[in-house]
Formats: sequence, structure tokens, C-alpha cells
Amino acid sequence: MTLTGIGIAGCGRMGAPMLAALRRAGFDATGFDVKHRDQFGPLADHMRALGDFSQCLRILITVVRDIHQTENVLFGAQHLARSPSLETIIISSTLSPRYTKALRDRVPDHITLIDAPMSGAAIAAEQARLSFMLGGHAADLDHHQPLFDAMGAHFHRMGPFGAGMQAKVLNNLLAASNTAMTRLVLDWADAAGIDEARLLALIGTSSGQNWLASGFNEIEFARDGHDPENTIGILVKDVATALDAAPPQADTTLPVAVQNTIRALKPRR
Repeated sequence: MTLTGIGIAGCGRMGAPMLAALRRAGFDATGFDVKHRDQFGPLADHMRALGDFSQCLRILITVVRDIHQTENVLFGAQHLARSPSLETIIISSTLSPRYTKALRDRVPDHITLIDAPMSGAAIAAEQARLSFMLGGHAADLDHHQPLFDAMGAHFHRMGPFGAGMQAKVLNNLLAASNTAMTRLVLDWADAAGIDEARLLALIGTSSGQNWLASGFNEIEFARDGHDPENTIGILVKDVATALDAAPPQADTTLPVAVQNTIRALKPRR
């Protein structure tokens, strides 16, 4: 099995720069998206309609938004899980670990399944320094590592298929918590007359350091308010995904409070 016939389903904020990174690394990768190919600028020549490519698709990387879109890609309108030449499906969307693990019983046995959700926001995708949380057989991960090398800088093998997704939703729960509290702290600083830049510099070298505060001026959604279609809205979904994977009898009070806080965020200018 060679690393050819690569397709990325979902070329939005994350998928498009991942496609660009693969092509820079010399992979003949193709993108699929519901948006018209003319909207992809320099990548337009590498975007295809699914019907034009499914016959030669060997490695499918899904970066669509949620379970509904994943269902559409794999089993619904696109039905790519039945592509005749398909050998590997790499799940890079952030989905419920329960749903992810259940895919093994729904996808033909001859198709390799890898879960490879990533972290780092669009800026890391553009700079090919994503962090991947990987789940799958070691030999399968070894074989596909050149793809991850092209798109990322940090690779964490978490265990069998599904373990990467479980780790990702736990990581995202922390990211959501950092987002909620950092935005609250900045609002309180405004009320106290403390300069934002000075406070962020302090946080960056002190015990309050966190991912959002350290990258506040680079992370593209750091100042956004909540919208179901933007990344802040995705954080609400990510907390729900983590809650879906919570242990029995877990205390979910804090995650629910974080989710409600993010849902109430207003734009910060």
C-alpha cells in the first residue's frame, strides 16, 4: 500500500491548509468541499467533485465539522466508505469517541481506520505544526506517518483506534476552559483599567499561562463572540462531545458551566 490517491473531505479553516501542506510535501492530494472550487484561490486546481475522484480514492482524510457531516461523507450522499479503491480512512474531525469507535463495525474490514484529531487552530495548520492525537495499530500509524509529518510537528500515539479521539476531547475540554476563563479575566481587567497587552504579557510568564492567552494575538478566533458557525461555536460542540464521553457518575457541573460561559461570549474588540 502506497501513499497515493489522497483526498481531504472538508477543506475549510483547517482542511484547506492541511491540503496545502500535503501538496507542499510532494503528495498528490485532492480536496473535496461543498463550496465551489473557485472559492479556494491557489488550491482551486486541486479541488474536485467527489464523483470525479471516488474511483481512485485510496486514503481519505475527513476534516468535516461534525457527526452529521461525517455520516454524509462516509455513508450518506457521498458514500465514500464504499469507494472501490479505498484502503484507509483517517478521521481528523473532532467527534464523539463513542461514535468514532463504533465506525469499526460499520466500515468494511479491509479498510484501515485511524483517528487523528488535531490541535493548534488554523494558524498551526497554515504553518504545518499541528499536534496530532493518534489512535490505531502501530504498523498502520508507521505507514501513514509521512502524511502527519507533512501537516504537523507533534505526534502523540494514544493507543488503539478511538484513543486519539478520547484524548482529543479531553484536551479540548481544557482548551474550552482556558478560553472561557481567559476571556472573563480580560473583561474584568478592562473594568479595572488594566491594559490588555500588559496583562497578557504577565500571564505569559506567570502561573496563569495558558494556550489561548499565550497566542491571543495569533489565534484567529480569540476575540470572537459565540456563533454556531464559528470556532467559538465549535468549542461549545467540543464540550458536548467531551460530556458524551464522560465516565459514569462523573461530576459534569464545571464542564457545563464552561459550555454556558462560551455560549454567552460577545465579540471582544
